[in-house]
Amino acid sequence: MTAIAQAIPLPHAVPCTLAVGAFLKNTICVTKDDMAYLSVVHGDLGTPEAIAAFENSVQNLLAELDVRPTRVAHDLHPDFHCTRFAQSLDLPTVAVQHHHAHAAAVAVEHLICNQGVSLSLDGFGLGPGNQAWGGELLLHAGPRYQRLGHLAHLRQPGGDVAAREPWRMAASALHKLGRGGEIASRWPAYKPAPMLATILDKGLNSPETSSAGRLFDAACGLLDIHPVADFEGQAPMALEALVDDPQILADGWRLHDGILDFIPLLTHLADCGDAKHGANLFHGTLVAGMAEWAAWGAEQAGCGDVALGGGCFFNKVLKDGLVKALTARGLRPLTAIKVSPGDPGLSLGQAWVAALTEV
Repeated sequence: MTAIAQAIPLPHAVPCTLAVGAFLKNTICVTKDDMAYLSVVHGDLGTPEAIAAFENSVQNLLAELDVRPTRVAHDLHPDFHCTRFAQSLDLPTVAVQHHHAHAAAVAVEHLICNQGVSLSLDGFGLGPGNQAWGGELLLHAGPRYQRLGHLAHLRQPGGDVAAREPWRMAASALHKLGRGGEIASRWPAYKPAPMLATILDKGLNSPETSSAGRLFDAACGLLDIHPVADFEGQAPMALEALVDDPQILADGWRLHDGILDFIPLLTHLADCGDAKHGANLFHGTLVAGMAEWAAWGAEQAGCGDVALGGGCFFNKVLKDGLVKALTARGLRPLTAIKVSPGDPGLSLGQAWVAALTEV
């Protein structure tokens, strides 16, 4: 049985490269000449079964293609199994930033080599200074990228647990609005609620994040949509399902020096009380603000291509809205074609970036 799940044409031939993908929804990718070959999705590399499947895929894909890589690409995060595995091989390593890889995966599917900008939107990816990234406006050109801007920071109380408890991100938004005193009474059912304002005041276990995923969670928490979710992404999916007529809140965002801040929108949602109206307003305003942001970035960079990568682009309202809005501004939006816009497609972007990097 073949180890190859997808074969993707590349713009041109590159050195044979192995890319070991992301921690979540992991795939691996191997390039040979002017093609890239992706494995099946192994799942999250937090279980022995997923780790075994991952390591078997590396062996089987290299054997099937009859190649020896000249380098191996991995994520910046030092604690991922795939990172440690890559560093254990007797090969030059290339660390590829998560959101750069998302941008590259979309661009390479369109056979584009010239520079472009990207909106890379997801839940989490490690930045070069160990920051929590996830809402990024990047200028990318093959092996290089530059961060042009990011979503305004929100604190993530409790760290990773906030990805499963959107009420925490909503509390963080209230705290940023100067309304931390409302947290305990607004979420009395949750034991940490009375302490959260103090925790946020002191910045204890509340790392700042630019994550688009956590911005969605904040909106969900404020609208009381799955304040505690069964899995990451459940609440934003339910929020999207409510949308039937996206609307734009005038002055619902601020854009300054590349930082896009939706705090005016969150202020409105905090007192909305109508989940459907809030869902329509959130999505419509998000699209309008991000279209302005991407257009600003494209003007700064002097290019017209805008890659849309990251797991947030599973959201059809966001994706289709941005495609329409960017096209209306004379830009060319690029979306994922065969490969997932989320973490299953990350290894393709890693492989392309690393293949173009001198080692």
